[in-house]
Amino acid sequence: DPTEASIAVMSAREHRAEASSLQALLQPRTVVVVGASRSPGSVGAVLLRHLVEAGFTGAVHAVNPEAFEVQGVQSHARVADVPGPVDLAVIAVPAAVVPDVVRDCAAVGARGVVVVSSGFAETGDEGVLRQRELVLLARAHGMRVVGPNSFGMLNTDPEVRLNSSLAPALPPAGGLGLFSQSGALGVAVLSSAARRGLGLSSFVSAGNRADVSGNDLMQYWEEDPRTTAVGLYLESVGNPRKFSRVARRLSRVKPVVVVKSGISGYGVPPGHAVRQTRAPREALDAMLRQAGVIRVENIHQLFDVSQVLVHQPLPAGQRVGVVGNSDALASLVADAAVSWGLELGAAPVSLHPEATAHEFREALEQVFADDGVDTVVACFIPPLATDDTAVATALAQVSAGADKTTVACFLGTRVVSEQLSVADDGGQAHVVPAYPSPEDAVRALAAVTRYSQWRSRGPGVRPHLEGCDPGVARALVDRVLTAATDDDAAAADATADEGAGDAAGVLVPQDVVAQLLGCYGVRLWAARTVRTHDEAVAAAGELGWPVALKFADERLRDRRDLGGVRLDVADAAELRADVDAMTSRLADAGEAGADGGPAFVVQPMAASGVAVVVRTIEDPLFGPIVSFGMAGDASELLGDVAHRIPPLTDVDVADLVRSVRAAPRLFGYRGTPPMDVAALEDLVVRVSQLADDVPEVAEMELGPVVVAQHGVAVLAARVRAARPAGRADAVGRRALG
Repeated sequence: DPTEASIAVMSAREHRAEASSLQALLQPRTVVVVGASRSPGSVGAVLLRHLVEAGFTGAVHAVNPEAFEVQGVQSHARVADVPGPVDLAVIAVPAAVVPDVVRDCAAVGARGVVVVSSGFAETGDEGVLRQRELVLLARAHGMRVVGPNSFGMLNTDPEVRLNSSLAPALPPAGGLGLFSQSGALGVAVLSSAARRGLGLSSFVSAGNRADVSGNDLMQYWEEDPRTTAVGLYLESVGNPRKFSRVARRLSRVKPVVVVKSGISGYGVPPGHAVRQTRAPREALDAMLRQAGVIRVENIHQLFDVSQVLVHQPLPAGQRVGVVGNSDALASLVADAAVSWGLELGAAPVSLHPEATAHEFREALEQVFADDGVDTVVACFIPPLATDDTAVATALAQVSAGADKTTVACFLGTRVVSEQLSVADDGGQAHVVPAYPSPEDAVRALAAVTRYSQWRSRGPGVRPHLEGCDPGVARALVDRVLTAATDDDAAAADATADEGAGDAAGVLVPQDVVAQLLGCYGVRLWAARTVRTHDEAVAAAGELGWPVALKFADERLRDRRDLGGVRLDVADAAELRADVDAMTSRLADAGEAGADGGPAFVVQPMAASGVAVVVRTIEDPLFGPIVSFGMAGDASELLGDVAHRIPPLTDVDVADLVRSVRAAPRLFGYRGTPPMDVAALEDLVVRVSQLADDVPEVAEMELGPVVVAQHGVAVLAARVRAARPAGRADAVGRRALG
């Protein structure tokens, strides 16, 4: 079995290999445009023109067998005819010809290709096969593939100046690294960044992301000194476990902002290979939050947040100061701050509508000097007399002298971006991001504040569990699956592959469930299944009085009209009476049960406390998912359930338990004594470790679990097992060549 040390070594090797492979793509010395045409409007001609006009610092070559020269660049019949080494090939030829071009690139030792051509997996089965051939061919020769169906790549580094894309101009240099899966949206992403004056370090459009993905770019940007923040537009996530692992490490040093489309759940874009999932929709949000990723709803919000991340220091806290020249506007900012989970560090400073730039400066200096304020929102409505540019200059100068996160809202004014930027003695620009509405400004500030709080908490540590035996646990589950009939096993495999719900897998017998949990130090509360008075009394005598009496059928137990649970049964007479009453009520309801009458479960009483439920599922896409919530209909109906992706640190577990809205019940709600949360967290750690170690556990539910003042009691558990398809989280990639 892998150890933490071996996993760390494999992850480090993977990181170096992927970062190095992307460096070869984004910092090439020689670029060849294959399919460069003399026709001005052709894709090949556009790519070559953009490459030349951007001032690429390396060598540029064209490949066109019908021309000796294209746009002043010497043309060659084949890639093999290009003199000297080739680092990167940009391919714009018909899809059927692309594999032949890739073979030519492999023959000259190219490090990677950007395939702008369409006609691959997005077109159907034939295209899927063509795309698969392309990737296998490239990987066999140590090459990386961007695309196919890609918009291209950019690198604004003055030492490179690479524009191997369909973008008409190289954007200004800056600290934001951008990734987009959609080629069409690449245009919108770049134009939006240009309108805001937000400089980029590099940009990659993955198209069908047959090979290079957002995971690869995150590996590269972690090492890139020119990139200070990362923005990802994702239409699908092909490997969430790896994404979570890579993003968590990157987010510790550089913020990551994600726009994830497809929140309605209506499939993935054509050409994207993604496993089916049966995970709850909230699992993706939980994964991103757990990894410290800032999720936003659209491109507009991505740049709103990125402006703060690139231009401002991270907030030291969530206390907000407000300065404005309108009571109404200041109130809007204050209300927005509270609604987004921020606090007002001081009462808003509202100047009169005709306040001068000097008065603004004095008010700003007062707020920035307040030790009870961590961040500042400055809002301005243009009056008749005051010059908005003078106010912007005052704000830029005052904020540059303070280490507090600052955002601005200038309503109805002309662009004042130049006045909101001031350079220090070293020439470093300090920019205050400006927004058209107070809600946009505060929402971006709140997102950055939450990220800063996540980062300041630290990653936590994976708890070291004593006495766990994953080998025995796997053997137990394997025996259950092997013992199932061939038909049952086949059905389990099929339903697991299809991502079915409760029907998936083989139900594990209760005695094996107890042994399985015992392998991870989890004790299942004693229980006996009985059918008669005498059996019930004998079981109670063995387990110890008082006892609880329940219907064995969970469906009947949950029906309140049947009174399916009796607690604190003190003696034999009371127990016999309860058996009779429950049997009679069942008959009256037309639920007589099978021959021999209903079955009951007898258990010793547990200490009183708060009932919770802990669940896991093995998802074909996400792998193991751990869920937590309070027991009862209210939590289920209101969706008050939290999710996390193993492996979990102590910080993850604490956050999971506290993230449900009903969590205050565990901490002394309305005068009740606090429960043993430490014991609950220990249970969650053990359950998550079991789910991570044994992927054959398709579903596991522990509930109710009673969290008492001292300890926890797992009153019931249900486990289904199935042969998994395998987790898509290998960390074995190594640099080739």
